[in-house]
Amino acid sequence: MSSRTLPLIGVSLVMGLGAAWMADSWLSARLNATPDDHLRSVVVATVEIPFGQMVEAQQVTTVRMPMDTIPDDAFDASEQAVGKIATFDILRGDIVRGARLSEHLGGSTLASLIAPDKRAISVRVDDVVGVGGFLLPGNRVDVLATKTTNAGSNSATSRTILENLRVLAVDQTAGTDKTQPVVVRAVTLEMSATEAEALVTAQTEGKLQLALRNPLNLEKKAVAVAPPAPAPVIAMAAAPVPKPVVQRSAKPQGGAVTLIRGVESSVINVR
Repeated sequence: MSSRTLPLIGVSLVMGLGAAWMADSWLSARLNATPDDHLRSVVVATVEIPFGQMVEAQQVTTVRMPMDTIPDDAFDASEQAVGKIATFDILRGDIVRGARLSEHLGGSTLASLIAPDKRAISVRVDDVVGVGGFLLPGNRVDVLATKTTNAGSNSATSRTILENLRVLAVDQTAGTDKTQPVVVRAVTLEMSATEAEALVTAQTEGKLQLALRNPLNLEKKAVAVAPPAPAPVIAMAAAPVPKPVVQRSAKPQGGAVTLIRGVESSVINVR
């Protein structure tokens, strides 16, 4: 063994021990490190949750994300989202937010989908009124009413009475998992109490037609309201003006004349 070998072996041992010490220090620091304060647990969907479906425990999980990327209404525990009803389609990996869920307080899940200030009204439809079966929960529609103007003829008028109404359910289905057209017998729409009164009145007066809207078109125009029918004008004949009746006194020497005009009478002395 040459004189150079021993120093090289010693240097190698020192460098190896130094590397081992540095690795041990790094691992200890990582294991004893405190959680990053900039991260927070948030609930996300593990599968797609359709509109109108109740959230189940196996459909959500929690992950840690940067706090500045988490919405204010996000949940930090799965138990907070389980049992609620999805009011929008939630895709896999989406953050489960309070604005997209509704409390289920009993009864049907459809009641949980209605906004607090809205009502649900069902409309009987066929393949034409139901837009060929292309209406699905979550779509937006306008309602057109047709009314016969003259019972003895075929003339009729149509006008848009309601705009931008949300479809809550078709028949007894509130989910959006179907994409193919299905002809149904009834469509349930969400509207205000005033709009519900207008719809029920239009149903009794004539026929209804639904018009499917583009989901990006949220504009509402002024709904054309039929003007009220003019009140019938009754021609009144002018009352005849009574002619003055002259009544003479029976006495020839009286010189007095009684003048009667309508219900008034007066006596005139004639010389």
